[in-house]
Amino acid sequence: MTGAGARRKEVKKTVITSLLSRFAAAPHVVWSVLFIVVPLIFVAYYAFTDRNFAFTMENFSAFFTPKYMQILGRSVKLAVIATLVCLLIGYPAAYYIARANAKRQKILIMLIMLPMWMNFLIRTYAWMVILQDTGIFNSVIGAIGLGPLKLMYTEGAVVLGMVYDYLPYMIMPIYSVMVKLDPRLVEAAYDLGCNPAQVVRKVVIPQSIPGVVSGIMMVFVPSISTFYISQKLGGGNFYLIGDAIETQVYTANNLHMAAAISLVLMVILLAGMFVMNRFSDDSAGGGLIP
Repeated sequence: MTGAGARRKEVKKTVITSLLSRFAAAPHVVWSVLFIVVPLIFVAYYAFTDRNFAFTMENFSAFFTPKYMQILGRSVKLAVIATLVCLLIGYPAAYYIARANAKRQKILIMLIMLPMWMNFLIRTYAWMVILQDTGIFNSVIGAIGLGPLKLMYTEGAVVLGMVYDYLPYMIMPIYSVMVKLDPRLVEAAYDLGCNPAQVVRKVVIPQSIPGVVSGIMMVFVPSISTFYISQKLGGGNFYLIGDAIETQVYTANNLHMAAAISLVLMVILLAGMFVMNRFSDDSAGGGLIP
């Protein structure tokens, strides 16, 4: 009797724990359904219908034309460049922060996140002031006789804006992985005769792959879909896929075409996330998508 009573008590405890876990997860599930699943359903519905809400594939036929393929190619190119620059800057920065003492880590993280407290538009306008022909940068180099440079309304200015705005999204995931690395692995590598470069290449980099994959996607996704940076720093000279979506919504008033472009872009990004997730799984046992 005692054994049976203990088993019943254990089963009851397990059931209660399971119910509490489901109850605790309910707000997250409701939030996901209302603000992720339902909007995606509406996007798909608009993408496959015309202005009269009749089923059509014309929106996708209009997208897969040389005009939009050129826009998509330009968007991918600038997003890849911005992501690579963020990786080249963010990886050493994350490594340095992770190796600093606790007090310095807090200060450095605060300095990285501080610009994010300002409005996105203000940060972009600040770079316009810095890069324009009569801006701070050209005034400084003009004072030393190097003359003004054409900085605004170039692809470089657009990439610079992307890197500045999205660099923290690269640093933080990599830092969050590096700070958890077992220091005994590094000590063991040194004991086995590795020099600092070999330690980084053979121990640190393989262990930090999940953070790198997450950082790449967190930078690439907003970079490829941005439109405000290209408008202000590019002067409208570099029409990106985000600009195309905005034009369809606010100028052409064609939500169906905008939804089709958004759906294609989302499929491309999900495919990229799947590939990167598999790469992360194979390389370091981490993952981007649970």
